[in-house]
Amino acid sequence: MKPTPILCRRLPLAVLLLTSFGTTHAEDLRLQAVEVIGTTPLPGIGLPRDQVPANLQTLDAATLKRSGDPGLAGALEKALPSVSINEIQGNPYQADLNYRGFTASPLLGTAQGVSVFLDGVRINEGFGDVVNWDLIPRSAIAGVTLSPGSNPLYGLNTLGGALALQTKDGRKYPGGELEVSAGAFGRRSVSLQQGGSKDALSWYGAVEGMQEDGWRDHSPSEVGQFFGKLGWQGMATDVTLTLAHANTDLIGNGLLPESMLAAHRSAIFTHPDQTANRLTQVALTASHWASDDDQITGTAYLRRTRSHTLNGDANDDFEDGPFDGLSDEDSGVLNRTATDQNAYGLSLQWTHSAGAHQFALGISHDRSHARFSQSAQEGTLNASRGVSVSADEALENALHGYTRTTSAYLTDTFAASEALHLTASARFNHTRVVNRDQVGSALNGDFTYDKLNPALGLTWQLAPAITLYGGLSQGNRAPTPIELGCADPANPCTLPNALAADPYLKQVVARTLEVGLRGKLAEETHWNANLFRTTNQDDILFVGTSTSAGYFTNFGKTRRQGLELGLGGKRGSLDWRIDYSYLLASFQSSACLLAADNSSAGSSAACGADEILVGKGDRLPGLPRHSLKLAADWQAQPGLRLGADVVAYSNRSVRGNENGQHRPGGDFSGSGWLGGYAVLNLNAEYQLRRGLTLFGRIDNVFDKRYATAGALAENPFDARGAFLIDSGDWRSEQFVAPGAPRAAWIGLRFNWGS
Repeated sequence: MKPTPILCRRLPLAVLLLTSFGTTHAEDLRLQAVEVIGTTPLPGIGLPRDQVPANLQTLDAATLKRSGDPGLAGALEKALPSVSINEIQGNPYQADLNYRGFTASPLLGTAQGVSVFLDGVRINEGFGDVVNWDLIPRSAIAGVTLSPGSNPLYGLNTLGGALALQTKDGRKYPGGELEVSAGAFGRRSVSLQQGGSKDALSWYGAVEGMQEDGWRDHSPSEVGQFFGKLGWQGMATDVTLTLAHANTDLIGNGLLPESMLAAHRSAIFTHPDQTANRLTQVALTASHWASDDDQITGTAYLRRTRSHTLNGDANDDFEDGPFDGLSDEDSGVLNRTATDQNAYGLSLQWTHSAGAHQFALGISHDRSHARFSQSAQEGTLNASRGVSVSADEALENALHGYTRTTSAYLTDTFAASEALHLTASARFNHTRVVNRDQVGSALNGDFTYDKLNPALGLTWQLAPAITLYGGLSQGNRAPTPIELGCADPANPCTLPNALAADPYLKQVVARTLEVGLRGKLAEETHWNANLFRTTNQDDILFVGTSTSAGYFTNFGKTRRQGLELGLGGKRGSLDWRIDYSYLLASFQSSACLLAADNSSAGSSAACGADEILVGKGDRLPGLPRHSLKLAADWQAQPGLRLGADVVAYSNRSVRGNENGQHRPGGDFSGSGWLGGYAVLNLNAEYQLRRGLTLFGRIDNVFDKRYATAGALAENPFDARGAFLIDSGDWRSEQFVAPGAPRAAWIGLRFNWGS
């Protein structure tokens, strides 16, 4: 952090006092390091970590680099407790990140519950609150802070947590770095960074590129990213201008029936499943110390994203159609979407220290405009399960969605004593969502959502090495244009490829209770124990009606509660950590959900023939109850570092088995559950000479066969992948997202001028 003016003035006095102690006394004096954590999206004075009433998790650039994952979500899974991923798309840049049962995902239709910020700019896209991990400048990340709970200071979508990413600058990261690597799946990557400063000016730039063939059939991907930062630092004022640009072309081939997986591990269901993303973001941030106790910070940004998808799917209209039982004509369909989004916003924050109080007062205004269109082109599924088109492309939906949010927030941390600190926060969100149908009028809508969210917390230092903390918090999420445009159960949508109607959805409100202890057993060993409970009211869920169709609806209550235990430290040349999490994520209300491929569908008198009854206590799908993470880094020699990590999870249910009553047999296959698994990864670095480092990693060392997500759905293919022209032969089956097999990469890193 930049030293404050008062610190600069008092430094000579401190030096004089130290000198007066004499050499003997100075050697005995020890200054304890204090980690200061930002508690709002915008930079501020910050709080010492022990005064934050939550189980905050932080990562630095070195830890992210050691993970070796090309996608940020995978790196966070290895390094952060209570984080898991669902690799539904089978692409490292398109994983669902789950934290305490809440998700940040690039897929429309996923219930989003984690807000993500890049240098204070919210990067959840306005159209569906999705997070495109491929658009985040991976090599430019300096640090990560994961704030748990429904912290209202982070605004909309902070139901289960907020992820704040900070980028590098030339003053803290001088010099350059060139890195190249290659290995499994035909993956080749290169990154170049350069930073520096002169007088008041600083600069930093990073460019990164990756190409791979992918480990599954028909799954090549390309990623290109650029990030630049120009800064000016005066005695009391900092100004920073950043530019982020990304151009990606990703193939994510999704879930696969277990019968086809058994026959061919790298098989896909249908293809293509292509997503092309483009991003340009410009942000200007300035902070000014008006006095020793007052700091004013502001950020203005412009963000433009372009997303185009091309999905080859089995045609839902084939069943009971004119060719059912006769031929494979019209068995496939190419679904295309184009989503153009423009977002801009302004945030201002005043931070003030007054005796025992530290205040922060802020306002923000954010706008986004999304232009969405969807078309379909019928054809025939060929031998490779691609689509050979036979009809003209037809426009099915076109929608303009507008989202405007104005917020004001206030937080105060009060030092009741040297050991006891109380924090009170509140944020008011006013959101308006407007949909304008460009084809007819069915999608027109105008909705307004208001919410005041409070938070209270305390930290109490019971002993020099033990801190007790606890808090209550509330957050909300307003429905997005895509959710409001696909909320009619009578007209399900082929997401992300169609919209059908625009009824009202309630906003989601989450309330979190958290209490825990943290401390140190020795100077280099730290521990934490934490209990949490988050209850969602009017959760927005995507209810599937077929393999690729469904609708959004409000669902009474859901709850995520659990336990977190952590222990880690440093002993000589060995860094190590152990993290365990217990998560009970469950429905807390009863409802009938469409699940035609669940063997128990229609068994409840309260529900329809293709529905299951979900009751209080039934588990939310895709979330393991137990997770264990182990990591160790050993500096074997001055130039040699060896590392290993293990991620282990218990079983989880698949989508469509929310009631837990699916059983295989007859026309149904699959258990409705995914087995638990453990994966070992290794990494190493060896310094060949000054500035030149050889590095490598092996993922899934024992080639464990596992799956991270799944769903019950209808399979129109036989085990060899041939299309069955009679829909009466189609079988309800379990689809899974298979984990990647064993893979290895090796590379060189050259540093200069640092």
